Amino acid sequence: MAQYNPETHHRRSIRLKEYDYSQCGAYFITICCQSKQCLFGEINTGKMQLNEAGMAILKWYKELPNKFTDIKICENIIMPNHTHAIIVNVGADLCVCPDAEYNENVEHAPRQGEHAGSPLPRMLQWFKTMTTNEYIRGVKDNGWKRFDGKLWQRNYYEHIIRNDDEYLRIANYVINNPLNWEEDNLWTN
Repeated sequence: MAQYNPETHHRRSIRLKEYDYSQCGAYFITICCQSKQCLFGEINTGKMQLNEAGMAILKWYKELPNKFTDIKICENIIMPNHTHAIIVNVGADLCVCPDAEYNENVEHAPRQGEHAGSPLPRMLQWFKTMTTNEYIRGVKDNGWKRFDGKLWQRNYYEHIIRNDDEYLRIANYVINNPLNWEEDNLWTN
């Protein structure tokens, strides 16, 4: 592998330039395992069967709203080698979440020392760090399958959800992902 040279290696961001990811909005997120390693379970008759590692990933997904109180996790799925989630950032501006009950029951003020709205990259970095640390403990203590180098790919895929129709289309994709596993471009045998 060639050594990093800033003159020849240019890292291109896939983030939307000039977009404020801390603002209110819904985002479709996909995070992939390094080298497409299947570490979190398997698909059995169209349903995802999480192993212990997959359950640990799910635990940390559920922790995101506790750490970042201005977000809500909507539809999500942990697949054998990647995860999908719709994350709604309600931010400090009381934006409308697809779950109306959520809007009425959330305190929207940022924590002391926090900026209004959780910046998406910081939130996902926290998630990757927590899940990687737990996975490493699982390898040492419980014999989970080892991974090469890093648990997650360096980046992640993100899509800004712009309207209700798009939200419904993406939510259906997430929910039905195990049924379509063999057609998925992340499928490995």
